[in-house]
Amino acid sequence: MFAGPPPQGMTDDERRSELIAALRAADAVRFGEFELSHGGTSDYYVDKYLFETDPECLRLIAAAFADRLADTDAKLAGVALGAVPLVAVTAAELDRPYVIARKKAKEYGTANRIEGRLEAGEEVIVLEDIATTGRSAVDAVEALRDAGAVVNRVLVVVDREEGASDLLAEHDVTLESIVNASRLLEDADR
Repeated sequence: MFAGPPPQGMTDDERRSELIAALRAADAVRFGEFELSHGGTSDYYVDKYLFETDPECLRLIAAAFADRLADTDAKLAGVALGAVPLVAVTAAELDRPYVIARKKAKEYGTANRIEGRLEAGEEVIVLEDIATTGRSAVDAVEALRDAGAVVNRVLVVVDREEGASDLLAEHDVTLESIVNASRLLEDADR
């Protein structure tokens, strides 16, 4: 059973603190020298596969996303592969269908870039795990728009605050995060 919305009276800051504690408990925040997918390096790494395979983290993320999405009935989209578990648990929490956006069309079967049912003109909100430059989120938005979707919002678990918000804004998309890197790294044991 999913956690559902946070208890009434719980502030965004309290929800955020609870998720940060769960991310740290799952050992998903690591320190050292890391190469990032865009080719840059960082002295910390947020391991999405550790938090996406941890039931407590998934429950908290689904509840936080569901809370942010309560004001809309938009279809959800997850960016393959990393955001698929996140969109699946959130869709189940909200009892809402979702689609999966691939970086490129698969070369077999139906050769789809968007998996699932999507109607032209449908509003879609993209869910993503971590935003660094924002390039993968922009690729997903473009694929969804090419398929006829209306996309103007991306929700991420962690915004590394390294330009994703600006890049998405250039594409008329708002980036929202549950946690930003500044807050995630506050008081962290390095």
